[in-house]
Amino acid sequence: MAEPELKRKSFLIDERALRRARKALGVSTDAEAIRTALERVAEMEEYWAFMERSHRTLDAGSFGGRAIRPLRG
Repeated sequence: MAEPELKRKSFLIDERALRRARKALGVSTDAEAIRTALERVAEMEEYWAFMERSHRTLDAGSFGGRAIRPLRG
């Protein structure tokens, strides 16, 4: 995988939310927390787009013997 192109940004952020994100993501720096959180959001959007495209095209139980339902509408 190619290295992402990084660009310096300046913004205000909730320090408490940033500390919680660092802990939840298991990273040590603020920059890692922000980059990882943004990547996770993008990955989840790709996942839900896939789930919406494959809705009703997969057989129930085709993932580990259980039907999987989306968590959001």
